[in-house]
Amino acid sequence: MSFLRRRSATPAGPDFDVLAMDPGDWPGNLGAGLLPAPDGSCQGVFLRYDLFGGRGPAMIIGNLPEGSPARETEEGEIPFEVAQLLLALDNDEEVTVVGSEDVPVMQGDNLLIVRRLKLSEGRISCVQFDRSDNVLVTIAAWDRPITDDLYALLKPLPAELFQQG
Repeated sequence: MSFLRRRSATPAGPDFDVLAMDPGDWPGNLGAGLLPAPDGSCQGVFLRYDLFGGRGPAMIIGNLPEGSPARETEEGEIPFEVAQLLLALDNDEEVTVVGSEDVPVMQGDNLLIVRRLKLSEGRISCVQFDRSDNVLVTIAAWDRPITDDLYALLKPLPAELFQQG
């Protein structure tokens, strides 16, 4: 039935603000990706910050809402953002989560309970925390530690910034 148009599976954009570093504050290349659900809704947003002059990202920040399949990981399985970081770096090494530690961190006036993941690949730093709107934020960095001052740089970027079309 050629008169029926197939709807694109690409989501129009998220229905939540994205917690990340402002693109205007970042000196390198920046890319953003949306995770589509079969119904066309947005199941997450991830931002890829590249400071290495096109040789790979320095950091990936993901925002995954409650119910996003990308949040569901098995014991020892790496988060989606770490997998994206490895993929972008053309690193096909097997990496697993070998431990975690919960650490309190201040972000402005908010107290975050940040889960620091320890990975089998020591050059990757990874932290996760839940926002008050049940969006899971994951930060994965290559070859640089994630320090507490990074949280001061995070700010809500409006959902409209990530609309397609």
